[in-house]
Amino acid sequence: MSHRIAIIGAGAWGTALACAWGSKGHKITLVTRDARTAESIRSNRHNNQCLPGIMLPNSIEVTNGHNVLKNSDIIAFSTPAQAFSETLKTCKAYLQSGQSIVLCSKGIDQKSETTLTQIAREQQPYLCRFVLSGPSFAVDVANGLPAAVTLASSQRKKTDWLAGILSTERLRVYSSTDVIGVEMGGALKNVLAIAVGIARGLKLGVSAEAALISRGFLEMTRLAIAMGARRETLTGLSGLGDLALCCANPQSRNFCYGIILGQGKNNTHYPLTEGIFTADVARKVAKQHNIEVPIIETVCQILNGQVTPIEAVSHLLSRPLKGEDLEGRDSKREQL
Repeated sequence: MSHRIAIIGAGAWGTALACAWGSKGHKITLVTRDARTAESIRSNRHNNQCLPGIMLPNSIEVTNGHNVLKNSDIIAFSTPAQAFSETLKTCKAYLQSGQSIVLCSKGIDQKSETTLTQIAREQQPYLCRFVLSGPSFAVDVANGLPAAVTLASSQRKKTDWLAGILSTERLRVYSSTDVIGVEMGGALKNVLAIAVGIARGLKLGVSAEAALISRGFLEMTRLAIAMGARRETLTGLSGLGDLALCCANPQSRNFCYGIILGQGKNNTHYPLTEGIFTADVARKVAKQHNIEVPIIETVCQILNGQVTPIEAVSHLLSRPLKGEDLEGRDSKREQL
């Protein structure tokens, strides 16, 4: 059965989702920020600025207006996480009770220090809210390469139903009821990708990168569990899977940003790196729950200019050694 899906945000990920879901026969409308971008994509049938080389099917409509939202069954938000709150306010007059909104951005709102589903619940309580996250690069999804992601909401039956609609022959969508786990996995991996990128920029070697990934995963798990997530969610697609993907591939904006930091180069070309905004919020959450997160803390210090990457490495290596087998039971009592 075909559904009317509007995708707000014509970045790489929004464009990729349009291609994937359009291939299944759904009626897709890609909503851009301005008329010029909409006209360019509509006439050229590709998004050369964000996803060059990928041709959009003729069945995908492109607009910069929000009237299309009124008649859409499903509305996917693929704007940067820091722009989500204002975007949702802009769309308020066009949203209808009972519609399903899918939050496709990975991050925590820095201004309110809340997750995107919390923002959606406060602003639009009458909508069915879902979060989509997992190890998937836009270019792979747009090209029809196999990928798997997780869709989460508090309602199992509705999530199973929507996961079936959004799954395609090549994009598998698994359902979950652990909303906070899926959100935190997608958000926190961005911070850790910056850390591993810094190690790559400093040429510390793959052994150091592996250590950062494994120890960083522990920090990510502790924080998410403290906020109410389930441990098994963090070991799945939206946690460990996404972390592994984004800590080793230059397609990851956060990883590339870290490399540039490690190399001491100008990093002004990466203004939308979500890990920058999430890092400070994650540190505050960890402090509230009395959880040690030395890697996340170190990333914050580097981003804030308190230490250089080289100084940060020396600090991490000088931390007291502790037994790894003593960790992992109670997230609020675990210590590195």
